[in-house]
Amino acid sequence: MASSATPAELVVENVVKEYLTPTEPLRVLAGVSFSLRRGENLAILGPSGSGKSTLLSILGTLEPPTSGRLTLSRENPFQLAEADLAEFRLENIGFVFQEHHLLPQCTVLENVLVPFLADGVATTDDQHRAAELLGRVGLAQRLRHRPAELSGGERQRVAIARALVREPTLILADEPTGNLDRSTAESVGRLLLELQAERNAILVVVTHSEPLAKLLSRRMELDSGRLVPTGPIGFPTA
Repeated sequence: MASSATPAELVVENVVKEYLTPTEPLRVLAGVSFSLRRGENLAILGPSGSGKSTLLSILGTLEPPTSGRLTLSRENPFQLAEADLAEFRLENIGFVFQEHHLLPQCTVLENVLVPFLADGVATTDDQHRAAELLGRVGLAQRLRHRPAELSGGERQRVAIARALVREPTLILADEPTGNLDRSTAESVGRLLLELQAERNAILVVVTHSEPLAKLLSRRMELDSGRLVPTGPIGFPTA
């Protein structure tokens, strides 16, 4: 775990998110604040409709907060121009979803190389990095296979490799084990944590799964639009 003297890389300050309705604004997030340093991880629990996916979208810079502030690596991404924001997201954030979203016509290796296509073409070094990472997730013999030839757990391992291949500062996972059986879910969850720790990245997981949440060192719950601590471990807000 990161030292308490290490500056926080992800800082979320009083984030509010509202959506306009015909009557009055619908407030989904009502002042969310927390911070994470490199090497730390957080599970966010809450029922459907509690705002977990909305918070994840804001953390991933996919939509802005109504008010409040977010900084990642000491930069407020929502102050960037659209093209710069897209580049910032690509360089700093990796996403793992419940649905693996692999391209069916592409091989395992090609799917992991997709994040490099924004640069025009994957270099030889990029390909070596992707192949090495696939070996790390136990798929060294599957590089030329297509998603339909893989199990659900293997497809999710490909998705994890794709999220990590550009070595992001922040990894965001939305129900990453939601479609897997219990044994495979635990294996994938532990692998995600191992890779996050090895790369000294930040990991935020939103999930309904108590077993997955208990693998992470910090746990909070969204309640009435606010994050509250849960479990035995306290959580710093700054």
